[in-house]
Amino acid sequence: MIKRTLGTSGLDVSAIGFGCMGLSHAYGLDVDEQDGITVIREAVDLAITFFDTAQVYGPFTNEELVGKALAPVRDQVVIATKFGFSFDGSSSTGLDSRPEHIRATVEDSLRRLNTDHIDLLYQHRVDPDVPIEDVAGTVKELIDAGTVGHFGLSEAGVDVIRRAHAVQHVTALQSEYSLFWRNPKLRSSPP
Repeated sequence: MIKRTLGTSGLDVSAIGFGCMGLSHAYGLDVDEQDGITVIREAVDLAITFFDTAQVYGPFTNEELVGKALAPVRDQVVIATKFGFSFDGSSSTGLDSRPEHIRATVEDSLRRLNTDHIDLLYQHRVDPDVPIEDVAGTVKELIDAGTVGHFGLSEAGVDVIRRAHAVQHVTALQSEYSLFWRNPKLRSSPP
């Protein structure tokens, strides 16, 4: 498997990553837990080292599945997860990237992922009620504490990326481009 380094971060990942969302969110029925574990471990056997999940997938169950599946090979893989939503039980109640919520979310994600660190932590969606500088500063504190390795943004525009990067190096940007969503290809310049 070809490896890629994300930006200048030094974070090496397989050129093909495994987006785990569909195992327990969005695209039909959830897979059986053992089947999900088997699929993820077979991906590892095929030299995939980059696995992406999020608290909102399930919600929560996807992180648990990924944590169980990757526990035996945790030191060989890169786990990315995302924060940014609040919940009332198992229902999302909207965006929430307040610093205290980020810290609590990361603690919950660490527990569900059965790990002591998250390799790449994304803000899942930009929260218009929280300055991106506060978000980046909180993630910087988590990186300094060793619970997070790198910072990423999902579905963020150029201005937000620049402002966040001025506080904490942004290692990765995740924007949907799929058979369902071709909008990025239609743009002649970034948003």
